[in-house]
Amino acid sequence: MSSLALNAVLLEISKQLADEQLDNLKFLCGNMIGKRELEKVKNGTKLFQLLMERNKLGADTTEYLSELLEKIGRDDLSDKLKNFQSECGHTDNQPDETEKAKLNIATEVIVENLGKNWRKMGRKLHLSEVKLESISARHPGELEEMVVEMLKQWRKSRGAEASAKELIGALRACDYNLTADKVEDRLKDCGY
Repeated sequence: MSSLALNAVLLEISKQLADEQLDNLKFLCGNMIGKRELEKVKNGTKLFQLLMERNKLGADTTEYLSELLEKIGRDDLSDKLKNFQSECGHTDNQPDETEKAKLNIATEVIVENLGKNWRKMGRKLHLSEVKLESISARHPGELEEMVVEMLKQWRKSRGAEASAKELIGALRACDYNLTADKVEDRLKDCGY
């Protein structure tokens, strides 16, 4: 992603931030950016510049800002940043098309069958407690959405290494053998 293209997206995000949301972002960055510098920040672009200076934001490092935007309840802006990054050619860290198809099938079956113990599987997939708590907070009472988000975060963390076989292994490690069997059956039915 070029820095000019990134800056254009950051400018757009900055324009959509309300004053209170900017204050919340500044508060979340308090440990990284000094109080004196934060007092000078009057808009999102200035805050983003400070994050860039501290190597927390750049062409290939937008995750930190995405997470901050989610924490202040601006999932729409976080998604805009994530979508822009994926559109700009960061597909080299993705599984091949066959594995993507398998993962999509596995995800569908898992979402249909996992249930309220989704965190156990998230732990087996090595997602942090903070990440799991964040998922839960973003989707209160929406069990399927929590499972979808958990699997999305796992796929993102694994990149090209993500595989349906790994998901099946995690299900079996959690003693969710029935769901693992259903994933394998659906994959076979689809010719995989």
